[in-house]
Amino acid sequence: MSDGHPNISADRIFYLQEQHVVVEDFDSSGWVLTLGGGGEGVIGRLKGSRVVAIDTDQRELADAPEGPLKMVMDARDLKFLDESFEVVTSFFTLMYVEQSDHLRIFEEAWRVLVPGGRFLIWGASLPERADDEKDVLVVPLMVTLPSDEVETGYGVMWPEEPFGLADHVGLAERAGFEVVEQREEGQVFYLSLRKRIED
Repeated sequence: MSDGHPNISADRIFYLQEQHVVVEDFDSSGWVLTLGGGGEGVIGRLKGSRVVAIDTDQRELADAPEGPLKMVMDARDLKFLDESFEVVTSFFTLMYVEQSDHLRIFEEAWRVLVPGGRFLIWGASLPERADDEKDVLVVPLMVTLPSDEVETGYGVMWPEEPFGLADHVGLAERAGFEVVEQREEGQVFYLSLRKRIED
């Protein structure tokens, strides 16, 4: 992170221990929308040309592996019709978004999903700051895919208050999702949500 952000001095950065995430393949007969699909493009690596990858940063999309359809777009204002996707994913994207905007993203994901569609989220639980001098948090990550392994890291400005899995579950339920699965290991979590089918 210090290489890409020269104005951030090394003494401001706190590194968590490397976290290990296993991303298993998932079923989808249609397009998969991935929010924040630039950079390492993990979901694009997994599902290839079945993915629509959006990101607000055109350079991040350009750096991502080939395969997905790449579009510059804000997850808070998706330019897709209602009920366009069976699966929406977010791989360590929400940590880069202001917490006040998270509910809007959940609501937009809900809107573009078909009834019964799934919102799959991989993310980091951001702990409470232990030192006010350390205001940048970096999460080193080893990602294991069915046929690939990616070593990367995600760095963000460290929020003053902790924000983790339980907060995401609360937002999901407010947006109308049903929690199908949730698991947490170390500082990383996985959350599988389903858009309820109305009676």
